[in-house]
Amino acid sequence: MIPLASPDIGADERERVLDVLDSGQLADGEEVRAFEREFARYCGTEHAVATTNGTTALHAAFEALGVGEGDAVVTTPFSFIASANSIVHAGAEPVFADVEPSTLTLDPDRVEEVLAQRDDVAAILAVHIYGMPAAMGRLRALADEHDVALVEDAAQAHGATHEGDPVGSLADAACFSFYPTKNMTSGEGGMITTDDGALADRAARFCDHGRTVEYRHGEVGHNFRMTSLCAAIGRAQLEKLPEYNLARRGNAAYLTEHLAGTSVETPTEPDGRTPVYHQYTVRSDHRDLLESHLADHGVSSAVYYPLPIHEQPAYPDVDVSLPVAERAAGRVLSLPVHPDLSVADLEAVVDAVERFEHSERVPEPAANEGRVDS
Repeated sequence: MIPLASPDIGADERERVLDVLDSGQLADGEEVRAFEREFARYCGTEHAVATTNGTTALHAAFEALGVGEGDAVVTTPFSFIASANSIVHAGAEPVFADVEPSTLTLDPDRVEEVLAQRDDVAAILAVHIYGMPAAMGRLRALADEHDVALVEDAAQAHGATHEGDPVGSLADAACFSFYPTKNMTSGEGGMITTDDGALADRAARFCDHGRTVEYRHGEVGHNFRMTSLCAAIGRAQLEKLPEYNLARRGNAAYLTEHLAGTSVETPTEPDGRTPVYHQYTVRSDHRDLLESHLADHGVSSAVYYPLPIHEQPAYPDVDVSLPVAERAAGRVLSLPVHPDLSVADLEAVVDAVERFEHSERVPEPAANEGRVDS
């Protein structure tokens, strides 16, 4: 079976972890500070604050921004639920705006509509879904016009760029995840990047029980501190990230070229946005049948995400229609695109999709399907 993800943990990661074990400094320490400096440099920001995972990074960022009870945050319904949960954890309300049909990232036109209707919005949370940067230029302009904060959820987009600038440097704060299937990993872990030193200090303090000095706590915080063991893995992976992303983009280009003759819709790259393909996600009217067919032919695939957040049982009081996200949730299917794929693997993925086109599983089109009424 060709896997959908293949975390690459090599000799360098093992050696660095052993060094940390030998040092006896297993929890927070200088290894974490070094990872923060190196990640900030990679993103082109002044500061970075390491956390335990991407969700805690988002939670701490909202706390540091002062977003809380009585505030609303405009965000996308088409993401992992952590995007919205982090807003709730901070005490605020997620308000969902629909996504762009082409990229499935937050649609600035829909965000503008929400901003015109509400006076309690304190922030916009853009998600770079699948590694595709959101339309940050227009979102930045909207945030400035309405005097609200702009936050990036870059959990899936390490190394992606928008108009040549790296994600992580495009908002008041940005948040990353280092879960094992991400473009780089630290085992588990997260990171906040920002150019705002005061914001970085508040986030770091919140992640450390509100500690100001030894055994003095200025506020109630959490223990969201990254361990040195995770930082050691992260530092080794960060050095490999450019190579990983280059391989992902090459694999995506191959798939887009060779799936062009099939019925699946392949990803597009808008001008000025350079994605890093955390996922290579196609769309199909026969998504579930295609997923089953691929499994039968040795190709792993998965649906990210089958139910938009506003339709999740965890959000029973949300009553809104978001047709682009809802339609996408029924059609998206992610194919293998990770750096370890061989040419033979890519050929096998394409071959399996092509075979599906001619299989008995594909329903015959209805008599009037495809007709355009005048």
